[in-house]
Amino acid sequence: MHDDGRYDDPRVTGSTSDPVSRETDYPSWSPGATGPSTRPTDGDPPAALDPPLGAGHPESSAIPEPAGGRRTPEASSRPVNAAEVRSTSGRRNTAASVRFEPAVPHQPTAAVVRDAAPVASTESLAAVAADPTYVSRETPTREEDDPPLAMEAMRAVQILNPSGEVTMPRPDRTRVMCVANQKGGVGKTTTTVNLAVALALHGNRVLVVDLDPQGNASTGLNVPHHTGIPDVYDCLINSVPLAEVAQAVDGIPNLWCVPATIDLAGAEIELVSVVARESRLDRAIAAYPGEFDYVFIDCPPSLGLLTVNALVAAQEVLIPIQCEYYALEGLNQLINNINLVRQHLNPKLDVSTILLTMYDRRTRLADAVEQDVRNHFGDKVLQAVIPRNVRVSEAPSYGQSVMTYDPGSRGATSYFEAAQEIAERGVKEPVGRNA
Repeated sequence: MHDDGRYDDPRVTGSTSDPVSRETDYPSWSPGATGPSTRPTDGDPPAALDPPLGAGHPESSAIPEPAGGRRTPEASSRPVNAAEVRSTSGRRNTAASVRFEPAVPHQPTAAVVRDAAPVASTESLAAVAADPTYVSRETPTREEDDPPLAMEAMRAVQILNPSGEVTMPRPDRTRVMCVANQKGGVGKTTTTVNLAVALALHGNRVLVVDLDPQGNASTGLNVPHHTGIPDVYDCLINSVPLAEVAQAVDGIPNLWCVPATIDLAGAEIELVSVVARESRLDRAIAAYPGEFDYVFIDCPPSLGLLTVNALVAAQEVLIPIQCEYYALEGLNQLINNINLVRQHLNPKLDVSTILLTMYDRRTRLADAVEQDVRNHFGDKVLQAVIPRNVRVSEAPSYGQSVMTYDPGSRGATSYFEAAQEIAERGVKEPVGRNA
């Protein structure tokens, strides 16, 4: 028996069983129903089950009719195969064939595509006719229209400044900035290195003094600082001139660095018995024969004699603040120490710049810390904020700053904006002097 959607028709095969087709849907019939049934009996004519096919039906011509228009008894008693059953019965499982046909994706015609195209509104056409310079709000800007790689390449060229022109204003005097915060891990060294590189790439003469015994600023600028290299320790303890210790940074014009070695770890103890121990670094910087636009002093995460030397030598204090609660907790003590140095040792000292670092815009804590800092310090807080960016952390492992490691990254762009803001704040009007 072939499974063609129904069981063999007893009217054709002459079977005495009472099979039911799987397509049975008689009125008031349900599987397992009891009681009287309205299913047609064997005595009913075949037309009750199979309505006659009308003229023109595609299968009407496939039904063979015997000569004389009536089946002979031999034909009725002869077994037939499934093909003959389908052709003679005229029934076809049209519902099943439709249900199990594979879905064919609908291909829109050209007329449908043309009709679906956006059409300019009457208001937009009227606005364009009235004003030729009218730009619709749906018109993408250049930033939105340019691909991301093109935008990143444009930012990289702007940051690297291959022409070497002075694009950031140079101050009329040397600005000595101390980067200090007694809490560790807030980005003091990273800020010092990247700001110095950004300013040097855009025409400023910059000197970096690494006053941290760890020597991370020297590592970030790829300056040798192993044992035996002349470093800032010799300037503080042995009064060696700063010009003999400073090294030019490879690949960055107008940038010099005074390295720090592990010998600097014992400098605080040795400075205790030195006369005028708080101003040793100040005298070394003042005796330097060259002129710099910026001098950045990278301080250790403490409030010892090394940090005091940096505060006495500096005119401005740049405080990087991590956008977390612990960074705010130690800020009060740092401000108190700065006030003590201002009262007794350096009256010119001023907290001029606050930079928010490691900003994570996904958290409410970062927004809360930013609002607290801006409400307390006001205009001293830079508008540029340094986000968390993995490129900033990867750059020192290659002996580079993020400005040269990945100039198109968000970290490089943020530090570039911070350096530009610092340069603009340092001058009341642009200075047109060149190196």
